[in-house]
Amino acid sequence: MASNIGLLQNLLKHPAVEAWKVTTRFVEAQLPELIPLTTDPKHPQLHFDNIQTTSAANAEAPPLPAGMISVEAPSMGTVVSLDVTEGDTVAKGQTIAVLEAMKMEFVVKASQSGIVQTIIAVPGSMVTRGEALIFLEPGEEGAGIAQTEQAVDLEYIRADLDEALERHSKLTDDRRPDAVAKRHRTNQRTARQNVEQLLDPNSYNEYGALALAAQRRRRSIDKLIELSPADGLITAIGTVNAETFGAAAASCAAMAYDYTVFAGTQGLANHRKADRILALAEQWHIPLVLFAEGGGGRPSDTDTNGVSYLDCQSFISMARLSGKVPTLGIVSGRCFAGNAALLGCCDTIIATQNANVGMAGPAMIEGGGLGSYTPEEIGPVSVMAPNGVIDILVEDEAEAVRTAKQYLSYFQGTLKEWTCEDQRRLRHLIPENRMRVYDIREVIRTLADDDSVLELRRQFAPGLITAFIRIEGRPIGLIANNPMHLGGAVDAAAGDKATRFMELCNTHKLPILSLCDTPGFMVGPEAETQATVRRVANMFVAAAKLSVPFYTVVLRKAYGLGAQAMAAGSTLTPFFTAAWPSGEFGPMGLEGAVRLGFAKELAAQPDESSRKNMFDALVAKAYEQGKAINVASYLEIDAVIDPQDTRTWLVRGLNAAARRPIPDN
Repeated sequence: MASNIGLLQNLLKHPAVEAWKVTTRFVEAQLPELIPLTTDPKHPQLHFDNIQTTSAANAEAPPLPAGMISVEAPSMGTVVSLDVTEGDTVAKGQTIAVLEAMKMEFVVKASQSGIVQTIIAVPGSMVTRGEALIFLEPGEEGAGIAQTEQAVDLEYIRADLDEALERHSKLTDDRRPDAVAKRHRTNQRTARQNVEQLLDPNSYNEYGALALAAQRRRRSIDKLIELSPADGLITAIGTVNAETFGAAAASCAAMAYDYTVFAGTQGLANHRKADRILALAEQWHIPLVLFAEGGGGRPSDTDTNGVSYLDCQSFISMARLSGKVPTLGIVSGRCFAGNAALLGCCDTIIATQNANVGMAGPAMIEGGGLGSYTPEEIGPVSVMAPNGVIDILVEDEAEAVRTAKQYLSYFQGTLKEWTCEDQRRLRHLIPENRMRVYDIREVIRTLADDDSVLELRRQFAPGLITAFIRIEGRPIGLIANNPMHLGGAVDAAAGDKATRFMELCNTHKLPILSLCDTPGFMVGPEAETQATVRRVANMFVAAAKLSVPFYTVVLRKAYGLGAQAMAAGSTLTPFFTAAWPSGEFGPMGLEGAVRLGFAKELAAQPDESSRKNMFDALVAKAYEQGKAINVASYLEIDAVIDPQDTRTWLVRGLNAAARRPIPDN
């Protein structure tokens, strides 16, 4: 290779440098003297002899005959082979020779068609850049092409490519029929089937597919691949719903533990794969879907290169995604220990009916002296849905993946096409009898775009509904009191549920709609055993941190602190607070207020009938005073609206609030 090593060697040998008698301009002044003029191939030390500038190997080369052209070495190197002989007809682009330099081979090709007249180079000799290899008598362009041109077989598979393709082929379900059949016998699917349903066809790159289990290196490669394809974890980045929202908005990463490989346990290699995909998701703000089925750390693998492997980064890497991108966990079958820890870090969890989720499996529980249990006794959905661990309960994995795609869609954008029910139905869904309960979910379904409601944590804190919906194609979050449970009172669990949901919407920039119908926070000695004070007050804390628009519509009851919590702290906090004509307001429930405020007067009545008549009259008076239209006249709320206009109010509010960009959290 061309370099200035000769100049530097001459500089070091110069008498002035050896005597330390140089100036800052010494090199410039002495440059003509320092430039090397020749190289002796037998003694590569550069020197000052002012002789001809060709190498010794080429010093005796015949002069270029008139009319000939010289094919020269493009760089310094050793002649490995000469592929022509004197008298050969060569075509432009035909290989003439092969040179070796720096352990790499370089092909020298004819720059012009012609006939080889003289071969100068010798195989095994050293040549310098520009040194003649052969003399060529120029011929007509195109001459000799027929004998050198080769058709490229596009179907030909090289040996190295064939090896790679075969290795990848062994990862497919087609090559693992026994494992696939075993999954299907439990009405479950393979990890690859789940990933392929989730990610758009031909949209994803799989990362780390060739990983193998760390603790089994002594086995043959073929046996290792058979036992631990992809080391039991599929990691990929592709798109979900790209046809609807475009590829940029549809980016999605997937992590799928493969239960057919060591029961979906976590080994060194798949921890590295997990760390890699989690780092990419964090760096490039890509939503993540985790298929979490598996049994946690793999004994004799995660501790192979150490003692405890407590320095593993996967769990903190998963946690770092929280608040940055949507994270969704899907679990079918058994999910214990480390797999469950990753699942618990997700914003939302979808589980199938056969799921069991726990921080330890049977072996660890029994090993800790805590009893002997079957896997099915640990964290079944009958426990994990009511306690709030599971957000969405579905029948099977196919439904889980369909639900996951719907869930992700709320964070991907607005739908251009939508339909909704006749909004006049809303006028008739609140009973005229103010004491009569009604189905709040029917109100939500009527108000929202058709087929756009996705409810979260339905079995947990049933007195409060949390759901994603769309209004004219726009995604928003919704919280609503459910009068069929505790009359819509906000208990401790409902406080947790509302707080977490508001934080989720705020994190991912979804506006929030609150449908208020509550007598207030749940009270009483039993309620206080559940840390109600802390858990319901968190709604105020979450509301104070909101950067997304918040809209409140009072359907019926709006009493006390519970109503204020449903209005983000105050009826004047939301972008608007509107009430339907059925709305009723007060600092506490009417009946309770009358009993408390008029206790002496009621006690003074001569009999129960008189007491009831007085009580009913006082309640009616309080109700009349607290009717929505009277509250609006005091400007404590913004409007009393026709229920059929609720969507219109929301759309106008969404449009107006859109003028201010929502800051990143």
